Amino acid sequence: MNSRQRRGVILLLLSVLCAVGAFAGVLSVIDDVESKVGPETTAYKLTSDVKPYKALDPGEFEKVSMPERYVPSTAVTDLAELRGKIAVTQLSKGSLLQRDMIVDRPALKPGQQEIAIMIDAATGVAGKITPGAKVNIYATFDGGTRGEEPVSKLIVAGAEVLDLGKITALEPDRDDKRRIDQAVPITFALDTKNAQRVAYAESFASHVRLALVAPGGGSSTERGDRTYTLDGDK
Repeated sequence: MNSRQRRGVILLLLSVLCAVGAFAGVLSVIDDVESKVGPETTAYKLTSDVKPYKALDPGEFEKVSMPERYVPSTAVTDLAELRGKIAVTQLSKGSLLQRDMIVDRPALKPGQQEIAIMIDAATGVAGKITPGAKVNIYATFDGGTRGEEPVSKLIVAGAEVLDLGKITALEPDRDDKRRIDQAVPITFALDTKNAQRVAYAESFASHVRLALVAPGGGSSTERGDRTYTLDGDK
């Protein structure tokens, strides 16, 4: 082997050693990063905005992998946790889903039953009534044929709202005095007597409206304040 060949072999060995050194350096960097980042875990991000108090659909979230050390302890890691839950506030697209963003959907208590009625979307809801809210239900009855004056009654005080449906366009009969263009089906949790009151009002009242009760507000009303006529102000 002449000197030129020896130099070639030496250069080749040096190249191999440099390659091995570089590879070892890369592995060292990777190990260092992994040691700092740690193992990964599953989390979920929103693929679209979600309105407050809306029932959650697993299709509204995408699965992502994140370093476990960067995922909050409140993060939802299993979509099964969404069963029976609603959004407690406005959820924005791209946000990481966490348990403090969701609450249990209002449920019936012993002795209660669900009853749903259609409420005028413009005057009865106004976008402020949500599941879990407490409302007073008012009904206005037209005067009878014997000269009786119209009367407004508080049918139910402090009724709990279980759910709100989608706004529905209506096409009532032209002779219907209660004709409205759009209505929202609202489900309440009521005892038997109050459910009967609401059913009666929906069938015979000229108008049924809701009044939102302030959080913590009482639901009791004096008997004399449950009925109103214009004569009462004279």
